[in-house]
Amino acid sequence: MFFFLTGFCFASWASRIPSIKTNFDFNEAELGNLLLVMPVSSLIGLPISGWLVARFNSRVPLFVSFVLFAISLMGIGYAPGIETLVIAVFMFSFMMRISNISVNTQSLVLQKEFEKKIIGSFHGIWSFGGLAGALVSTLMVKWGVPMKEHFLYVTLFSIFLAIISFPYLLRNDKAPAGNKLILGKPDKFILYLGLIIFFAALCEGGMFDWSGVYFKEVVNEDLFTLGYLIFMTFMALSRFFSDRLIEEIGMQNTYLIGASIVAIGITTAIVFPYFWPSLFGFSLVGIGVAAVFPMTFSLAGSSKKYSPGMAISIISTYGIVGMFIGPPLVGYLAHALGLKYAFVLFIISGLMLIPLSRLFFKEVQKQNLQ
Repeated sequence: MFFFLTGFCFASWASRIPSIKTNFDFNEAELGNLLLVMPVSSLIGLPISGWLVARFNSRVPLFVSFVLFAISLMGIGYAPGIETLVIAVFMFSFMMRISNISVNTQSLVLQKEFEKKIIGSFHGIWSFGGLAGALVSTLMVKWGVPMKEHFLYVTLFSIFLAIISFPYLLRNDKAPAGNKLILGKPDKFILYLGLIIFFAALCEGGMFDWSGVYFKEVVNEDLFTLGYLIFMTFMALSRFFSDRLIEEIGMQNTYLIGASIVAIGITTAIVFPYFWPSLFGFSLVGIGVAAVFPMTFSLAGSSKKYSPGMAISIISTYGIVGMFIGPPLVGYLAHALGLKYAFVLFIISGLMLIPLSRLFFKEVQKQNLQ
């Protein structure tokens, strides 16, 4: 439920970014500056989330941060000016970081009770929540519901379900060891996983923030949430099959195939910036990125040096940097070159997963031989 609700709230925000751009009369560079607030606040929240999960059980930090995360979403909708909007977006991202680290720690602890892989399904539920959020947002836009009322409904709905779900969260999941960050020479196992997450976050985060704007300004589609909606739909559906796919062809091949599909999808949307080709291209991107985050988090949970919570916290740092650079960089590139050409950045990011995943699995083989 917490995976679902986090995806639902995040998609509600992401799919209304074009509304925020219009309401505050931002150009692409100014919108890029606003989006820059999210990775900055998330980076600040990262050591706090790692400390909370390492020092305490993850259930209380998860519940408290999620409630504040949902309230921050409502704050974005009711922000009367740019200053309050920036504060609300800062808190939204800050609390989302703590919530994400906590809920992923819960899933990795639960994975140890199962022989088959289940992490991909949890991320599928997150994407399904995102799909539901994008669908509701599409209806809100179509019916002309103001953004502040839309976000109020989402906040009340989410907090209600969180209160009901809280008693069923895992207890006593604090790891006995590996909870301290060890400074010194970077662990290549974590380093390569972090770089994979960096480029995946750059691509996936950019699609979250800019797919709606692309459909509105490049494809010239009035119902601009369709681009985000189709991306989320195919990412959600693919994540429910990702665990089975990984068992059939292996993780290394899954990285290779996913990266190639992302590059093909973005290229299609750039070369043919029309309604149906762009929908098809965005659906391919959703399929391509689907397995990357759950697969990489699952691998981080097998670290011999760190506990699952600390390993996720460390590689998430790379993801935050990817989100730090990606969406604002797209905004600046779009302002200089046009949004269509700025999307080339996602092609490069997707293809980088191929050499990095190969380096990672070579390092795993090396460690196993030692």
